[in-house]
Amino acid sequence: MTIGVGGSSFEAELAKLKPMTDGIEPIAVTEFKVRIAKAQALLREQGLQALYLDTSTSLAYFTGIQLTLSERLHGAVIPAEGEIVYLSPTFEEPKTRELMRFGEEVRCWEEHEDPTELVIETIRSLGYESGQVALDPHTPFYIVDGLRKAGNRFSFSHGNVITAACRQLKSAAEIALIQRAMDITMEVHRAAARALQVGVTTAQVKLFLDQAHRKLGMNWTSGAAQFGEATAYPHGVPYEQTLQDGDMVLIDMGTKVGGYRSDITRTYVFGEATERQREIWNLEKRAQLAAFDAAVLGAPCEAVDAAARGVIEAAGFGPGYKVPGLPHRTGHGLGLDVHEEAFMVKGNKTPLQVGMCFSDEPMICIYGEFGVRLEDIIYMAEDGAHWFTTPAHSVDDPFGYEA
Repeated sequence: MTIGVGGSSFEAELAKLKPMTDGIEPIAVTEFKVRIAKAQALLREQGLQALYLDTSTSLAYFTGIQLTLSERLHGAVIPAEGEIVYLSPTFEEPKTRELMRFGEEVRCWEEHEDPTELVIETIRSLGYESGQVALDPHTPFYIVDGLRKAGNRFSFSHGNVITAACRQLKSAAEIALIQRAMDITMEVHRAAARALQVGVTTAQVKLFLDQAHRKLGMNWTSGAAQFGEATAYPHGVPYEQTLQDGDMVLIDMGTKVGGYRSDITRTYVFGEATERQREIWNLEKRAQLAAFDAAVLGAPCEAVDAAARGVIEAAGFGPGYKVPGLPHRTGHGLGLDVHEEAFMVKGNKTPLQVGMCFSDEPMICIYGEFGVRLEDIIYMAEDGAHWFTTPAHSVDDPFGYEA
């Protein structure tokens, strides 16, 4: 179905949407405890005494507690041995206990006190007078600085060796939440494509993306729309665009289900594609499929990037990150964060393993003309790579209406 001949509207498409939230299963307490046990095993293997978790998605990953980062320290300490300890401003203790899914101990600090001293005191009380503490990668500098001053008998290291090692391998429960998020976002993609009309603005499209996700039962969404020459820029441009016949359209969006993200991009032509648009779209499709074919268990992450980039360079673009061509990595991990380990980029020797989830989006950017990005997420299973969503079908029929 050529985009732009359906005769629908944003209002008509919104009216069709019904909640897609039935049967969603949140992460169970038993799984959180398994995650903590794995982190503790990694701490012991690496000779670390504890992992400090700040207000971040890693705190959510290990505890289920989702908080917004502020100037007040709020987090937890996972010792190499023993039970997790939560950290909270005193006046937030009732809220913290309400959010806790498991565990008993909450240690608090008053407004006039230095909370980093509480972190060090907590680690010492757990039986560690010195040693090395792994820090949440998203810990703000002022907290890191305070910990160094308060805990001069300890050294501090990047906690990514613990958090990424755990988070980049998704469980079946995590895969199910991501799958639901993907299904919801794909429903919105199809609806948006049907509703496009000459004269709509990118701001109107973004509003629709938010409204549509909410009609489907979501309370958080992220969306971007680009038309025409603006599609050449991976993260958009700082001005609004108005849709014209023959424009390339790029729509990138996602939502969260149980905290887990979706992230899907579709690029297509509004109206009839020119030969140039068709040529570049088909090249992008070949590059995306080459990356998928390279996603083999045990292969290094960089092989996925190399496969996509090789297709694009063989067509005369690049080389490397040069534009016209592919100016960024081919993919990023996805889970509680839209961009997380592992990254499909040159130099990343991490082997692809069961449970990894990552994007396949080798965008072709041609400044002054247009860009094409087809983004779908891959997950690695025991039998190899799988798509969460069916890749775009063709430039004339991107959603496979005629397939």
